[in-house]
Amino acid sequence: MKNLSQALLVGLSITLAGCAVPVNPGDPESQVISRLGKPNATYQEGNERLLEYDQGAFGQETHMARISPDGRLISYKQVLTLEQFATIKVGQATKNDVLLIVGHPLDTIFYSRVKLEGWNYGFKESGVWNSLMTVYFDEAGIVRKLENGPDPRFEHSRFGL
Repeated sequence: MKNLSQALLVGLSITLAGCAVPVNPGDPESQVISRLGKPNATYQEGNERLLEYDQGAFGQETHMARISPDGRLISYKQVLTLEQFATIKVGQATKNDVLLIVGHPLDTIFYSRVKLEGWNYGFKESGVWNSLMTVYFDEAGIVRKLENGPDPRFEHSRFGL
């Protein structure tokens, strides 16, 4: 029994080690792509490049790899967080700004009555709650409001789904 427990512990350790971020600041872009795969999207922000990686269960994570002008990794972080959404400036941010801040939405919807386009982002709020942040744009593509609530994909009994 002791050997089985030790074997399970070793297997778990190896599995968890595989979950660690496989890239480090200073890594060349080619190494980042080699380890993480082809990005879902690439953006230019000034003289830096952002590589977007959609990950996680149910699309609740998006990581951005920031690449310096000399082709080296500056940072790699999860961007679907309340802190990151809070950097979106209502009345100023554009669709392009939002893409640079939190990446592509899970889905979009147009509300014809109020003439707003909503971009939905499913995420794990505080690492615990299945939440859905909606960023609303007017017809000019400017953010008019953000709205956070429970993600209906996980609220079957509550929403009658």
